[in-house]
Amino acid sequence: MNKFRFTIQMLAVAIFMFAFASMAQAQATRTWVSGVGDDANPCSRTAPCKTFAGAISKTALNGEINCLDPAGFGAVTITKSITIDCHEVFASVLHSGTNGINIPFDSFTNVSETQRSVRLRNLNFNGANTGNVSINITGTTNVTTKVFVEDCMLDGNFTGATSRGILDSRTNAAGARLVVNNTTVRNMASTGISIVGAAAGRVSISHSLISNCAFGIAATGGPKVAVYDTVVVSNTGVGIQADNASTFEVDHCVVSNNAGVGFVANGAGSIIRVSNTTALNNSSLATVSAGGAVSSYGNNQAGGVAFPSTGTSPS
Repeated sequence: MNKFRFTIQMLAVAIFMFAFASMAQAQATRTWVSGVGDDANPCSRTAPCKTFAGAISKTALNGEINCLDPAGFGAVTITKSITIDCHEVFASVLHSGTNGINIPFDSFTNVSETQRSVRLRNLNFNGANTGNVSINITGTTNVTTKVFVEDCMLDGNFTGATSRGILDSRTNAAGARLVVNNTTVRNMASTGISIVGAAAGRVSISHSLISNCAFGIAATGGPKVAVYDTVVVSNTGVGIQADNASTFEVDHCVVSNNAGVGFVANGAGSIIRVSNTTALNNSSLATVSAGGAVSSYGNNQAGGVAFPSTGTSPS
């Protein structure tokens, strides 16, 4: 009887181990999506899935989802470190009435990850004029969390005051990083790129275009934002705004033709430092209030209008 019971136990262990191994094998380091795929497939190159949501559960931690052909691959919530890259293939995320990609770092399933990283490349987000947020980033976890947005197009979020291209509202200040490169953000009912975070968050925006949004780029709560070789034009409100101890370094940019003020700094510790930048044809060049400061390095093109400053301009 004991021998029979032992045999049953060993068989149960073997079945569990086989199931675990099969589950591990089901997650590939690289998976594929296709407009003619099926989410019941294993997401291999020869049997691709149809949507990003279908592929993500079959992609291993720190793996990559690629696209085989042009298509719309749907909205997705990311819960692990992963890359989505559709280089040389038109890959759309149609998110009418909702968010495009949600990145809730607190909901990442592998709690042992100390470096949580999401990389989005070569994606087109289409809110169809009813989208909410194209890329929505949240989290309070204390581990390092990084988001890279490269070579993307974000367009058409007009549901109301919450509609943004990128909304980063992480509060895990010390480890929060956002890098945006070679990306276009346009036609947003609210802010093109909005950073709502705590003091130590770091943001880099380079080689990008923000246009026809209610505001161009805005930060509040203390993040440190570097903007380089970026065009912020033809927005219906402020071009670049720093609130509540946020800081901007703006270099080799164009901040022009905005219906609102070019640069706004509100609150003690809110500083915008501008160099090698053209700022013309805004409703006014810059305003400061409640201890904020907008400073020029003296090498900008602002039509002869002086930058206001509450302190000494940088040398």
